Amino acid sequence: MNAPWNSASRAPVSAYICDTAALDTVRSAVAEMGWSPELCHKGGLRDAVQALAVSASPNILLVDLSECGDPLNDINSLAEVCEPGTVVIAIGQINDVRLYRGLLASGMHDYMLKPLALKTMYEALQEAQEIFTAPKAGEGNTGRRHISTAIIGTRGGVGASTLATSLAWEFSEQHKLTTALLDLDIHFGVGALTLDLEPGRGLTDAIENPSRIDGLFIERAMIRANAKLAILSAEAPMNAPLLTDGAAFVQLTEEFRQAFELTVIDLPRNMLINFPHLLNDVNVAVIATEITLAAARDTIRILSWMKTHAPHVEPVIVANKSQPAVAEISRSDFEASIETKIDFVVPLDAKAASNAAKLGRVLTHATPSSKASVVIRELGSRIAALGDDSVDGAGSVSNTQKKSLLESLDLKSLIPGAKSSSKPKEKAAAR
Repeated sequence: MNAPWNSASRAPVSAYICDTAALDTVRSAVAEMGWSPELCHKGGLRDAVQALAVSASPNILLVDLSECGDPLNDINSLAEVCEPGTVVIAIGQINDVRLYRGLLASGMHDYMLKPLALKTMYEALQEAQEIFTAPKAGEGNTGRRHISTAIIGTRGGVGASTLATSLAWEFSEQHKLTTALLDLDIHFGVGALTLDLEPGRGLTDAIENPSRIDGLFIERAMIRANAKLAILSAEAPMNAPLLTDGAAFVQLTEEFRQAFELTVIDLPRNMLINFPHLLNDVNVAVIATEITLAAARDTIRILSWMKTHAPHVEPVIVANKSQPAVAEISRSDFEASIETKIDFVVPLDAKAASNAAKLGRVLTHATPSSKASVVIRELGSRIAALGDDSVDGAGSVSNTQKKSLLESLDLKSLIPGAKSSSKPKEKAAAR
């Protein structure tokens, strides 16, 4: 992700290095970049935090963690004073892959081990500087419109998050689209877990300080899953309730439109009640459901709500984890109840899902040939194709013409022994 911004008012680099040998190497590399060696100081994380608390953050910050007892915990103090958009390179002497991954998840750009080599240090600074000179993501695709897709589960356990992560992966890997995945289950989201990533503090920081959200914040806060996919999620403590008016979510989705070609929002259904404006800029809503009476009722309610509050959104009905042999009601009865066709049926593949979880991969990545993966890819291709339409194009993703959804529904007809309150459509038409 490359966010457009003006960095002219900031210092190009600032470094806080504990020992003399490493400091000399950093100063030499900084001089080769054409910057003043005086921007490199003797000190560590504490000195960096004290300096940034009273001065503007640089474009690139090098900070030595050698004197930190708990680097992953101590780095949080830096996040509180470091402005969005700063590329942070950590330096230390602990060679531990868990520490490396934890630092990257917290927002670090890189982690370099001592002793430092001049060539390696210079290359790291060059790579960091390229972030500010590289073109904005998606800049070469100005003719393509941004597509925002919300994944909404009608019931808990229908696999909405599985669909969200798999679709996001497909958009980035198969369609080569820069994709943002926003997991709005603040306390129990599994987006990062499914991708074998630490969620970081990006989403909670955004909720607590929505005024800080801009392209630079997106650059720093989101966690990369691959070259074209980044995720913003949280794992908020259970004793920390969600206190927000939703302004942060609107600002985030707006920034995603500028930095990405496609946005996938894992949207818990209760968020529709609390923050109905979340669908204001959404193009497609994938409604993940199961074929049961309860799911039929909730699908009806969600479609009715969308018809009133978000008529611009194209609904796509996906029957996920389908088991026709043990279905509570038939597909035809379900479709008659909601008065629209199911667009995609994803079969249950417990073995593939279990294998994906063990590998720490999304379903379509771990088992690309499974029947479930094939259907999910078809769904992804249908949604991705909408981006090729003109901005004013309608772009339907449904195989059938959508009708008026809830004018003559009759759930009672699905319950054995209950009498229908309306006459069958065929008889009514004949009369």
